[in-house]
Amino acid sequence: MNQPDDLRADLPMVDALPAHTTPTWEVELLISGVAVFAMLQLPGWLDDQLFALMPRFGANMSEPLQVMYLYTKTAAVILAITFSLHLLLRAHWIALVGMHSVHPDGVRWDKLRIGPVQRQLDAERVGNVPASIERADNRATIVFALGVQLASTLLVISLVLALLFSLAMAILMFAGVRPDAGLVFTYCATGLLLPFALAPLIDRQFGKRFRPGGLAQRMLAATYRVYASVGLTRNSSVMALLASHSNERKVTISMVAVMFVIILGVSLSLKTLRDPERIGGYSLFPDRKDLPARAINAATYDLQRNPARDAAVPYVQNIVVTGPYLQVVVPYDPYRDDAALRRDCPAMSRIAGRAVRAAATLDCLQRLHPLMLDGKAIASLRYDIASDPRTDRPALVAMVDVRALAPGRHELQVARPTAPDDKRPEASAPYRIPFWR
Repeated sequence: MNQPDDLRADLPMVDALPAHTTPTWEVELLISGVAVFAMLQLPGWLDDQLFALMPRFGANMSEPLQVMYLYTKTAAVILAITFSLHLLLRAHWIALVGMHSVHPDGVRWDKLRIGPVQRQLDAERVGNVPASIERADNRATIVFALGVQLASTLLVISLVLALLFSLAMAILMFAGVRPDAGLVFTYCATGLLLPFALAPLIDRQFGKRFRPGGLAQRMLAATYRVYASVGLTRNSSVMALLASHSNERKVTISMVAVMFVIILGVSLSLKTLRDPERIGGYSLFPDRKDLPARAINAATYDLQRNPARDAAVPYVQNIVVTGPYLQVVVPYDPYRDDAALRRDCPAMSRIAGRAVRAAATLDCLQRLHPLMLDGKAIASLRYDIASDPRTDRPALVAMVDVRALAPGRHELQVARPTAPDDKRPEASAPYRIPFWR
């Protein structure tokens, strides 16, 4: 700032930062500036990972995967919002500090063309400029600390829950039990979160009645220590400082409200990714589920599908087939195909020799996924073992000779086994893939 020496001599020293400036402001800006771009990309990366993992595990692991995705993506969104908002708040604080340096005498309310009522309200709201600068500084630090704390708590819960679930599944499978993954995950989540929620309630209601050193007090203290040892505590240093210097109830309600809104947004975004046609004014457009014989699904054509997001369904090379062969790729479905192999081909597991057993398994899969072309079964069907080149998932590949087909529309049907827990007729209906010659 260039000012004459005689003018600068009459002004207070304002070039330096205010005395009460948060000492960590530079580190906060550095972290937010570096991490905000990564955090903005992380939610999309998590979406891709969920869609990539779901076909590998099937419906049995659907609920655990979705809950873990919900927790981790919520944490990522919280961090992205925190760092973005923190940068804006810090920019506002820097602007206030700079403008106070330019105009150290503060706001000249008498120079503004506003009415007396507005002047009084604005003067009360702005108040002393140094005080406004300090409030802006504190506000940015509080947002940074709370966002990081909230996201860290969610990540710790996700990690501990994943470890408990993996351990429980490993123990059950080692014992020869085929567990319901969704039920096991529910028990693990309840066992982890229920004591964490009940311990403070019991402490507030009955803590004073417990005998010092008694069993009840020792059990309650042990519960707090166990959760604190893995980083789960309702009164972390950040939360304890904020709640003890403000209204604890308001802080808790605000944090729960923020968490609820972001989780709801993440859930709606997942639903949108799975069924994007539902978003917008398409209520009168026919639903492909109501007319499967007239529906064209881009996921069933290799040149049109999105391997990162589309479901693992059978596909052919393109909607218009110009070559002599139709390449049919049928991805392996661990949930449906595993159950069907155990149900329809139980003796193959007792066949001696890996090569002979593998051949028997392939023959069984071929019987489970017969092909029909224009309503007629393909008698000379032969599947080979392959993988989806863009997802590396195991798949069956058949080359169907279509040289004799007339020009025009044709339809390929790929049968699929019935899902173990879904008896609806449409759940076992064959995949329909129309194509043109």
